[in-house]
Amino acid sequence: MPLTPTLPDISQDDLFNTAFSWEPKYTNRFIMQLAGTNIPAYLVKAAARPSITNGEIVLDHINIDRKVKGKSRWNDISITLYDPVTAEGAQSVMEWVRFHHESFTGRDGYSSDYKRNIEFYALSALGEKIENWTLKGAFILDANFGQMDWGTEDAVTIELTLKYDYAILGY
Repeated sequence: MPLTPTLPDISQDDLFNTAFSWEPKYTNRFIMQLAGTNIPAYLVKAAARPSITNGEIVLDHINIDRKVKGKSRWNDISITLYDPVTAEGAQSVMEWVRFHHESFTGRDGYSSDYKRNIEFYALSALGEKIENWTLKGAFILDANFGQMDWGTEDAVTIELTLKYDYAILGY
C-alpha cells in the first residue's frame, strides 16, 4: 500500500464544467421563522448563522502537553428586526420578553415558557429552501429597541441577541 495518496485523474472538462460550476448562497436570500412568537418572518432584516466553539482540555504528560477537545459551545447570534408602525415589531418582541420576565409584577418565567425553536432557511434564486438550521432552546439575552435620530432617515430597527442550547443543520 503506498504511503502517499493518489489523486484521481480529473480532466479540464470535469474541473470547469462540474466540480466547480456551482452557484453560491447569497446573504440576502434567507427566511428566519421564530416559532412560538408573534414576530413575523418578514420583519427579520439580518441574522447571523450559527457558530460553534470547541473548548480545550490540556493533559499534562511528563514533559509535554496533549490537547483534546473539551465542551462544545454554540455562540450567541444577533438578529436585526424592522420595527414597523403597526404593532408587529416592538410589541411582538415584548410579548416574548414577558415570558422571560414580567416587569409589572417582577416575576420571571420558566424555561419551558420562554425557550423557542427557531428555523433558519437559506433560499435558492427560485425561493426554494436549500439549507435549514434549527436553533434549539433559543431565548432572548438582549433586546435593544434602537434609537431615534432627527438627523437621519433610516428605518427603526430592533436588535436581539439570542442564546440557544444547540443547532442542527438539517440540509
